[in-house]
Amino acid sequence: MIEHQSELPSVGPEISAAALDEARLRQQAIGVRLRQMFDEVVNEPIPDDFLDILRRADKSAEQG
Repeated sequence: MIEHQSELPSVGPEISAAALDEARLRQQAIGVRLRQMFDEVVNEPIPDDFLDILRRADKSAEQG
């Protein structure tokens, strides 16, 4: 029986380590950007209309 060998070159540990490093760097960059976006949203001012709704809800809860 003839054994079939892949025509693709074998991937050495250097290439797989480089691919892992690249993936980690991408994940890190995504994490940094997500944290920045979250901080921007958290630090946005609350719209006055929304604050009015919350005040009315608080008054209703106190009365009823």
